[in-house]
Amino acid sequence: MRILSGIQPTGKLHLGNYIGAISQWIKLQEKKECFIMIADLHSLTIPYDPKELQKNILDTFSSLLSLGIDSNKTTIFLQSEIKEHTFLCWILNTICKLGEISRMTQFKEKAKQFKENVNVGLLDYPVLQAADILLYDPDYVPVGRDQLQHIELARDLSKRFNNKFGETFKVPKPLILKGKEKIMSLSDPSKKMSKSIPSSCLFLDDPLKTIERKIMRAKTDLGKEIKFDKEKKPGISNLMVIYSFFSKKSFSQIEKEFKGKGYAVFKKEIIKEVIKFLKPYQKKKRELLKNKTLLKKILKEGTKKAQKIASLKIKEVEKKVGLSF
Repeated sequence: MRILSGIQPTGKLHLGNYIGAISQWIKLQEKKECFIMIADLHSLTIPYDPKELQKNILDTFSSLLSLGIDSNKTTIFLQSEIKEHTFLCWILNTICKLGEISRMTQFKEKAKQFKENVNVGLLDYPVLQAADILLYDPDYVPVGRDQLQHIELARDLSKRFNNKFGETFKVPKPLILKGKEKIMSLSDPSKKMSKSIPSSCLFLDDPLKTIERKIMRAKTDLGKEIKFDKEKKPGISNLMVIYSFFSKKSFSQIEKEFKGKGYAVFKKEIIKEVIKFLKPYQKKKRELLKNKTLLKKILKEGTKKAQKIASLKIKEVEKKVGLSF
């Protein structure tokens, strides 16, 4: 069974990225054939610094390896190095309807966020994402619920192409990873943790003292009871999700453990668990970044493997649509 997922190199990774996605990929690679794409083409749709892009690509790649993605078990590749992605995107553009692409929720949200940069790439993002997926015939695509609409488009386009030109693409299924609560902002637990608000975001590369300070300043709720209740106690519930993940304790166990102890005591225990995880990760990443030549070599090998699969699929597509001579 083949799994495909992707991550944009748009800056430092945070705790939400790890708990919500990367930790799941690490488990999946033990049982499935996994492909992870560093989606650098997608990162061009929002304002960015070209000088920082190459740095961010290596930073993201080294983070994945340091967290536990094994390049011997998972094929990690660079999207822009495989030109078949943009070729297939154009083919899919010709069968994608304007109405279905303009309805995309994320386009509307990004257009509001980046009013001065509402570009065609931002609109066409889901079609490129569909091409990213369909090139590799994955059985499943791990996604959060906010990406379900994009996976549905990929499914619709694969079926439409198959009906029009003959059986070509596997129709991918979304893999909704159950039992994982979203990690919310430390300052506003009604919003997801986001790198756009650094003060409320726990970056994996934050200095340990900064991690400690951010957790101690995290917003809590009225009262002193440690209880999981997302509606009445969103702040403490968010911290419980983080502590539960690293301590492997259930919410009921946490409630019993900290009964009558108050928020400060609880926060100090969260700090211990998070730092226990981040310390070896940060050390490994520092070591990896000392050898950028090796990092580039590993990424190139993964890209070469993905390229072979993409090339075969595009040859098939060319024949089906009448572009092969």
